Amino acid sequence: MTRDRTVFAADDPDVRIYPLLTATVVPRPIAWISSRSATGVGNLAPHSFFTVAAADPPIVQFTSVGDKDTLRNVRETGEFVVNLASAPMVDSINASSARFDPLVDEAEALGVRLEPSVRVSVPRVADAPASIECRLHSMIELGDSTVVLGAVLAVTVLSSALAADGLPDIAELRPVSRLGRNEWGHPPEVFKLDRPAGPAGSVT
Repeated sequence: MTRDRTVFAADDPDVRIYPLLTATVVPRPIAWISSRSATGVGNLAPHSFFTVAAADPPIVQFTSVGDKDTLRNVRETGEFVVNLASAPMVDSINASSARFDPLVDEAEALGVRLEPSVRVSVPRVADAPASIECRLHSMIELGDSTVVLGAVLAVTVLSSALAADGLPDIAELRPVSRLGRNEWGHPPEVFKLDRPAGPAGSVT
């Protein structure tokens, strides 16, 4: 039995495609990106179009919808840091999404503590449980958006946020996510499910 579906054609001018996509592609991890302009002005802004792009070499990506300060800074300096968006900092993360003047450092204005990074000149968020230091790999222009690919130079994790196997512990990371509209997601409920050795019913 086929269930009723509503069809939203992407080329229909009456379809609000951006809010439709952001309410459909959920949850989305948040890259709280610190960057710095060529003249040394810091910037801190959340980007929820974010993921891993490649494993070897390690590359992460985020998308800037429009020509934002983060995008301009990365073009100018070739560096940025992805700071994990953690639940204890959610109010500051949200506040940093406001349209600040390009000459205003959001971290300074909001009282967010920064500290030196290891491999890039851009500082990281001191209280972020994990951060990814990146050098610009490439950019892809797609309509009104730009996909930014960053070569991973170093990942730093608070020692208290590492599990016994040496990897980050999600219970300590407490990552928040973006959903649709003005909705956010709390740290997820976690369950474990081993990957099968082969298709169900196959003999291995």
